[in-house]
Amino acid sequence: MTRFFITGTDTGVGKTWFACWLVRQWRAQGRDAIGLKPITAGGREDAELLCAASGDVLTLDAINPIHLREPAAPLVAAREENRAIDFAALNASVLKIAARHSHAAVEGVGGWRVPLGPRYEVRNWARDLGLPVVVVARAGLGTLNHTLLTVESIRAAGVICAGVVLNPGAENADTSTARRTNGAVLQDLLGLPVFEIDRSAETAGEVPLWLGGK
Repeated sequence: MTRFFITGTDTGVGKTWFACWLVRQWRAQGRDAIGLKPITAGGREDAELLCAASGDVLTLDAINPIHLREPAAPLVAAREENRAIDFAALNASVLKIAARHSHAAVEGVGGWRVPLGPRYEVRNWARDLGLPVVVVARAGLGTLNHTLLTVESIRAAGVICAGVVLNPGAENADTSTARRTNGAVLQDLLGLPVFEIDRSAETAGEVPLWLGGK
């Protein structure tokens, strides 16, 4: 069985795009693969995209059991609704659903240190789920600092970091030195595999072995 927790160096770095791509690629290989987005804050578009990528084998509520209306950190959004998330129950449900499938991508919310509840952050959540973490980061200038800090925090939390995925953005237009070299620099500094997807084609590239490819 292949399971990953997908986090990011920030909000909007492409976690959902990558998780959907990964699930679709797994399914194209004949894997029984799903994507989960257990918590959303604001719209449910990310969960809907994962539902479609998973072949609609799960309901939207199964993929996204916790939906908060306010587009804010879940700690804040839940307080706005006078709600408290039961993470013990949520985590048990997530792991139960994931266990029914050979491959699963569980997407977090926001970045690695986003607060989800009182004294409970994304890093606590990933640790409690016990899944290896994949970090999604921007490909261009500025990503070295954010990625190094994120991976350092993952390791300090006692969580396995499986690798880093660099997201060049929808246009693939950045030809800067930083964009060209960031992958190799991060791989050298972190001692982790680094993968960059060519977003000019949905099916471009194969899933590396470390991400559960053939």
